[in-house]
Amino acid sequence: MKKTQIQLVIATVLMLIAGIAGVEAKERTVTVTFDGDSTTVLRNPLQGWVMYLGRTWDENFWTEKGYDNMTAAGENGTVKVSDYASCAYIRTSWKSFEPEEGKYAWNDPDSRLMKLIKSVNDRGLRIAFRIVIDGRDQGQNTPQYVFDAGAEGYYDPKDPGKNRSPYPDDPVFQEKYAKFFKAFAEYFDDPDKVEFIDAYSLGKWGESHSMIYKDNNNKEAVFEWVIDLATQSFKRVPMIIHYHRMLGDPDDDGWGSVPAEAEAMIEKAIGLGFSLRHDAFGMHGYYQDWEKDMASKWNFKRPIIMEGGWITGAHHRYWRDPSGLYREGHAEDVRKGEFDASAEARVNMMDFRINDETRSWFEDAFPLVKRFIAEGGYRLYPDKVSVPTFPGGSDNITITHRWNNLGWGYCPTNIPQWNQKYKVAFALLDKATKQPVKVYVDNEPCLNEWIKGRPSTYETRFNMGGVTAGEYIWAVGLVDTTRNNEIGLQISAKGDITPEGWLQLTPVNVK
Repeated sequence: MKKTQIQLVIATVLMLIAGIAGVEAKERTVTVTFDGDSTTVLRNPLQGWVMYLGRTWDENFWTEKGYDNMTAAGENGTVKVSDYASCAYIRTSWKSFEPEEGKYAWNDPDSRLMKLIKSVNDRGLRIAFRIVIDGRDQGQNTPQYVFDAGAEGYYDPKDPGKNRSPYPDDPVFQEKYAKFFKAFAEYFDDPDKVEFIDAYSLGKWGESHSMIYKDNNNKEAVFEWVIDLATQSFKRVPMIIHYHRMLGDPDDDGWGSVPAEAEAMIEKAIGLGFSLRHDAFGMHGYYQDWEKDMASKWNFKRPIIMEGGWITGAHHRYWRDPSGLYREGHAEDVRKGEFDASAEARVNMMDFRINDETRSWFEDAFPLVKRFIAEGGYRLYPDKVSVPTFPGGSDNITITHRWNNLGWGYCPTNIPQWNQKYKVAFALLDKATKQPVKVYVDNEPCLNEWIKGRPSTYETRFNMGGVTAGEYIWAVGLVDTTRNNEIGLQISAKGDITPEGWLQLTPVNVK
């Protein structure tokens, strides 16, 4: 019998004894304890593994690419990648979403892109986006109609005359892109389906560096325009910015000395509600002290999403990393390097990326996949809750509860898009259906303050509010106050949890 089941039986016996003895309601309190659950894959927002989608894939990739049949080290048989992820991330082109002006892919549910996204949502995963504009090394990412309307631009230096990209300080480009981006946000600013938007995706590969302007003096003006556009457009879905030292810079190698304005630009975006990501985790020559200091400065203030820099293909030789830690032919070395850098930065999300990189995580480093599930991001649970078991239907009562975070990251309820919408709540569950009859929200606890190794204790006082006499079950949950106090976050506790996400505490007899 489970620990919590034993506690429920004991509580029921105590209630019977108390009833026989005529004990008053306010004289009986039961304390229930829980252990943390470090193995269940939680699909809480801004937490967990991010799997990547190829921009040319369709909804059949799950079987065609082997994502439903992945070999995992130490596991019997195969596993599904989607069972270990919280969301799927796609870097795709502006052109793919709007091939012709005003012709948006999301208005055609039969389009390849929307079928792909639907296949992700159907598996219980949210989608995340980077919309790429620059065409260098990739093909033309900006729709041709933008140039036909008069936008000026440049061609890929490696392929003169092809793969045209707009200057980001061109007014025609800005007009057309703003129109597209606002329409995109009208459809995708939905936190039930979208995890985040990588909202400053200019520059080479959409990584916000190696920019080509008409006038390099427009660097900061373009930055202001982009972050203002994103802030005006996305109100509910978190926005992400790359804390790249060369953010918006025209330096073509993508990694020069730190510009004087770099930190101030990133912090301005953070002040407007942006969260953070970096695309060079595990690359010791690129992710250096400046990047580490930036992450440390914003730990527990803004969530950080990582992307590994190295790939296992021979054309991108990770074993040449200046650290000397990665052996040629040993992909598990670079996976460990990414994991260690992620732990140091206290990231909330790690990445599988696509094809060989995903296979490498499962075949070469599956223990690290499970370690991040256990240790990374945030995993919130109460280890001790004290509740009255014989309250009256109109009594004022007190519940004492202590909360912990098993993860090295934090639950970012402080970001403007969430605005503390997730709260602790206690419920009286119908004894038969296990559905809430009454829900009491505690507005005091701020989940973003729950840091690993620092338990937080609260006393919640409320009036029972005329609850009908009868037998119920006390339960606790983390609710979304913008959705009629339905469960919003999964609790990471070993206990009896309803399908909706309420952690059952003990029977209660309301007098």
